[in-house]
Amino acid sequence: MSVRVRIAPSPTGNLHIGTARTAVFNWLFARHLGGQFIIRIEDTDLERSRPEYTDNILEGLTWLGLTWDEGPFYQSQRLDLYKQAVQTLLDRGLAYRCYCTTEELDDMRAKQKAAGLAPRYDNRHRNLTAEEQAAFEAQGRKPVIRFKIDDDRTIVWKDLVRGTVSWKAGDLGGDMVVARAAEAGGVGQPLYNLAVVVDDMDMAITHVIRGEDHIANTAKQILLYEALGGQVPEFAHTPLILNQEGRKLSKRDGVTSISEFRQMGYIAPALANYMTLLGWTAPDATQELFTLSEAAKTFSFDRVNQAGAKFDWDKLNWINSQYLHHLPVEPLTDLILPLWKEAGYDVDSKERSWLEQLVALIGPSLTRLPEAVELGKMFFTSETSFSEEAREQLQKEGVKEILESLLTAVEGATVTEDSLKDAIKTVTKEKKVKKGLVMRSLRAALTGEVHGPDLIQSWLLWNQNGQDGDRIKEALKTL
Repeated sequence: MSVRVRIAPSPTGNLHIGTARTAVFNWLFARHLGGQFIIRIEDTDLERSRPEYTDNILEGLTWLGLTWDEGPFYQSQRLDLYKQAVQTLLDRGLAYRCYCTTEELDDMRAKQKAAGLAPRYDNRHRNLTAEEQAAFEAQGRKPVIRFKIDDDRTIVWKDLVRGTVSWKAGDLGGDMVVARAAEAGGVGQPLYNLAVVVDDMDMAITHVIRGEDHIANTAKQILLYEALGGQVPEFAHTPLILNQEGRKLSKRDGVTSISEFRQMGYIAPALANYMTLLGWTAPDATQELFTLSEAAKTFSFDRVNQAGAKFDWDKLNWINSQYLHHLPVEPLTDLILPLWKEAGYDVDSKERSWLEQLVALIGPSLTRLPEAVELGKMFFTSETSFSEEAREQLQKEGVKEILESLLTAVEGATVTEDSLKDAIKTVTKEKKVKKGLVMRSLRAALTGEVHGPDLIQSWLLWNQNGQDGDRIKEALKTL
């Protein structure tokens, strides 16, 4: 059997990290078994679907490296196929027209709630006579199409993540609406559960991999597969992504869309790597850094957790920093340059070789790309703003004298790595202080910070950029 899986997002919002993680698991499973990964856009919700969301979803999947083999297919272009399936159910006596009004349904649920019962449709229109249907139609009522559910049935399947799962049909809420209201004798807009099943049958999907919040839908859909004579696929219900309080990650938690993570300076391989770990553990539990292709070689659902996966910003930041630290200078420069331009830095007047030296200098300090703006600021501007820590450092006893001695030591000297190191060594010896105090004080004076990239290499870059000893002297003289 050739494995065929699909990711089927709705274009009612930007690509959510939960959807993206589901796409990652589908992709890994397909690639592990040499199968096909298919994209399907579930855009039958015409009121909420937007083309810009479709673009965002496809762009996000592409950015993450989740290449697909077929698609994208659009449900909005397949309506006739769904309506044909609904008509098949009607013809087989497995579905019927329900003429209940909104008011009648609300009244029914209110009475159920008052009696302490779970809300459900009571199947009141399942066996209408032709005369009763004609009477409702004469009133101008437009019927929905409901699929018959046998309340005595128990739906059972072997889930690749959760083992044997069983669901009582009586807990599915009564006969299920599979198509919206339409004129008498017609079939309206097909709904999610029906369209999904028709698509999966038509596309020969072998495995449905999605979040555990779809388990109830799976029970309903198995009944529809059977009713339409389709092969029931295997199912894998993955754990939800949770916030730190253990609730499902939502927009209230802040950043949730892939485009937002991208704007924050997380790079695609790192984010994809992190999402792989949201619910899955590699055979070597100590391995936390790997590409999607590397993960696909060992991916299996027996190592996917049932419990929810808590989103950990510290872990994501660490993984992103590792990727940035190991990224070659040239591509890292390409990623940083647009940020420097946006910040107003005059990068066009600088030699590419100098820019790459600067990136190599600050790269090991990066956790996220936008940090390069602050780290690079001192190389593009002549003004120095001092942090509170830097001010405290400069006010320490003896620091002024240390800086004045450094001025004297570098005056007239050619700026080289050796000359700068010699100047620092000389002052440290003359003032009988620790080298750390000299370096920390010099960094505070020159950069306005007490932490940052290698100070000697920073000094050399200033010199290459025309910000030679005079600029350093002026910075020291202002203190």
